[in-house]
Amino acid sequence: MSVNLKFALSFEGNDADEHVLDFYDAADALTGFQRSLALTTHLVLHGEIITQAPALRGARILIKSPEAGSWKVITVVTLLASGAHTLGTAPRDTVLGHLVASTYDYLVNETLGFHVDFDSTLGKQYDELNQRGRIAPQITQSQVDSLMEKTESSIKEMHRPIAASQTAETANVTSIIGRRSSPIATLDSATYDYVNFTRQVEQPVQVIGRVSSYNINTFAGRIFLDAENRPIPFELAEGCRDPRTVELITSSLRNNARNRLGADGAVSVNAFLFESSTGRIKRILITQVGPL
Repeated sequence: MSVNLKFALSFEGNDADEHVLDFYDAADALTGFQRSLALTTHLVLHGEIITQAPALRGARILIKSPEAGSWKVITVVTLLASGAHTLGTAPRDTVLGHLVASTYDYLVNETLGFHVDFDSTLGKQYDELNQRGRIAPQITQSQVDSLMEKTESSIKEMHRPIAASQTAETANVTSIIGRRSSPIATLDSATYDYVNFTRQVEQPVQVIGRVSSYNINTFAGRIFLDAENRPIPFELAEGCRDPRTVELITSSLRNNARNRLGADGAVSVNAFLFESSTGRIKRILITQVGPL
């Protein structure tokens, strides 16, 4: 028993409108597309992160011949029964397919700088599954953040026909489950600039925020910054991993979980900012943490 879902990558503008792309750039884009899908699918099926696409277990990713229109290819992600032990009924198969599609949607958009609220999207889906009987390992935000680090270069490669040879102007990424097609993201020169360029601000700044996720193994997580009104990925600097600092971080996480608007969940941090070419904060390196 298996279930299929599809993802489409279509390029438009310039030579792509004549159904051609630079060969080298197209090959790189497809490699990045396949790798990012493989690592995402493996995480959903097994709850673990791999770094090489051939290590994917329990699924196959096939490619169909290009379609007419723009320069468009469709991949077929086949989830095998051996990789998802509770496959077997149509409703559950559909739910598992939606989990893969939603995780890939979150991954791509967060990588491109478009904030997606984890709790109201993936977190909500997993909560509903737990109430009905789990069919896949629970995935946390910190795991998806770690996956983003592994797939950022792949999503950058998907821009090659746009950024290198310029044989295309834009690319659309779409998921297809059954007869329903859902847009995931549009790649263009602006999203390439965001994923390609990171600048470290020379001097550290002081900011106030509330920790929304934290991984004790990697000393990394997310902190909701009041000034940005969104959670930002962070990492504790090497000299900032002492027990007192970790206690402040985890205390902020606990208090924030109890009451997101409560003042006792806020902390003051000194950090180096890492920005995109447009000045949008991509992540921060925390060098000092103190109570508010």
